[in-house]
Amino acid sequence: MIEFQHISKAFDGKKVLDGVSGKFEQGKVNLIIGESGTGKSVLIKCIVGLIRPDQGSIAFDGRDFLNGSKDRTVGVRKEIGMLFQGGALFDSKNVEENVLFPLDMLTDMPQDAKLDRVNFCLQRVGLSNANKKMPNELSGGMQKRVGVARAIVNNSKYLFCDEPTSGLDAKTGLLIDELIQELTYEYDIATIVVTHDMDSIVSIGDYILFLHQGRKTWEGASADIFHVDVEALKDFLFASKLMRMAKPQA
Repeated sequence: MIEFQHISKAFDGKKVLDGVSGKFEQGKVNLIIGESGTGKSVLIKCIVGLIRPDQGSIAFDGRDFLNGSKDRTVGVRKEIGMLFQGGALFDSKNVEENVLFPLDMLTDMPQDAKLDRVNFCLQRVGLSNANKKMPNELSGGMQKRVGVARAIVNNSKYLFCDEPTSGLDAKTGLLIDELIQELTYEYDIATIVVTHDMDSIVSIGDYILFLHQGRKTWEGASADIFHVDVEALKDFLFASKLMRMAKPQA
């Protein structure tokens, strides 16, 4: 479980996050939603340690992440997997080398064990025969699946996904959502997804945190989100629905 309390952050005197609290539980897909510029990415960066908040506390399974020892911080970071928007694969590395990268950086596993783990993860995301392909030989959906394999290859306990369905057609986006949900439940991962995708909001949101102007304005499950009388949330959902209607279909 990831717990964060009263997270605040300002840049050049402008407050981007204002006392945001919440918790992301294991075995659940946790969504962070809200308009662009409302602090979603800043919150994620604070939680994973890329930005230090001005105020607040963050704990991973009870471990103080902001004020703990260097060894504790490094230990937590080894348990974090990241799926970046667009996949963010290394263009000069093939699929196998891309997925292998976290193991090379963070572990001292024997090479044959690393390759076994890479092959297992590629098989799990449906890319068993793609080891030697280069990123430019893959479709957008395949690149995202390689990104997922790389994010879980180190047996991640916490999986952070930044707009995982961005740029994909509706059918492929649904497949990526289903894969993220399956892995979350299968491996009891605390998964955190930043998204604007209405399909994702409706189908995989075990817990949803809605940010508006840097504050938590609502939290709950996807089953409840359309029955809430919060004007900012209703406006966001209406805009997201229009975006979904305009999204290219497969």
